[in-house]
Amino acid sequence: MMKNHKGVYAPKAGALVPALRKYPQLHDPEYVIKHMKMPENQSPLVLPDTGESSRVVYTIYEYEPLLDSSNFTVDDWITIALDIQRNYHHFNGFVILHGTDTMSYTASALSYMLENLGKTVVITGSQIPLFEPRSDGRENLLNSLIIAGNYCIPEVTILFNNKLMRGNRTCKVSTSHLDAFDSPNMAPLVTIGITINVDWNSVFRWPTVAKFCVHSILSPNVGLLRLFPSISLETVRAFLTHPIEGVVLQTYGAGNAPSNRRDILEEFRKATDRGVIIVNITQCWSGQVVASYETGNALVEAGVISGSDMTPEACLTKLSYVLSKQEWDNKQKR
Repeated sequence: MMKNHKGVYAPKAGALVPALRKYPQLHDPEYVIKHMKMPENQSPLVLPDTGESSRVVYTIYEYEPLLDSSNFTVDDWITIALDIQRNYHHFNGFVILHGTDTMSYTASALSYMLENLGKTVVITGSQIPLFEPRSDGRENLLNSLIIAGNYCIPEVTILFNNKLMRGNRTCKVSTSHLDAFDSPNMAPLVTIGITINVDWNSVFRWPTVAKFCVHSILSPNVGLLRLFPSISLETVRAFLTHPIEGVVLQTYGAGNAPSNRRDILEEFRKATDRGVIIVNITQCWSGQVVASYETGNALVEAGVISGSDMTPEACLTKLSYVLSKQEWDNKQKR
């Protein structure tokens, strides 16, 4: 992001690689001259010696057009997934530079779409644009490249402010702090200080050995419905009409809804009878859905299923993924 003629930040094509070549913590021109025998301005980028086992050599691929992440759609997630598939055997790992606004949605979607993933995928960005003097983006990018180039963590992750987190466990938690992302119900996979500390016991490994593939179809017919006191029947009914296939229902506390609102509970029941999948998650920052109260059990009786401790981003994108699985029947999808 760079300031445009209006004085606001916007993506600028072709600006990133020339800038990275000027940052000594992100590119070592002497290594290029000594080992690559090619013009420095045509070479890949190379990290300086960071004390890790391998020197990281990396190439930047830039999308056209560049997008602010607020403009992302399902189609952009599919594009990224297919690009990783096309380049899967050319690189040891992948770093995706992404705006922060929808980063957790992209990380969650890719975590489901990249099936049987065997390589590290790190998504990162910055609160202060990389071209600004005080940017946090340079350190985030450096740490992401070190992780992707030296550690086999075969998940889609987000790296921000010296933490590597499972992507589908993250939320953006601040618009103004550099510690902008957190994982409310799961500790980071990696913490970065003087040393890099990996919690290998928490790193996900696929239970079977299978070829990497991309599920490149997602259902667009999903949505988030947040309950609030005195929500109208008309609002709920309109939300549940065709073509909706899946709903993330954000409820109070441990998964509670007004049990005295038989009208909206009946709408939920009718929708589930039609095959709509409604998943109950809490509006709270942390914790999980537990049907320990009458107000929560009323949703279970209406056919709503528990989303446990999933984030809204993870639940929405998983619904989109699951509903696109044509080979599964409704019972399997639920």
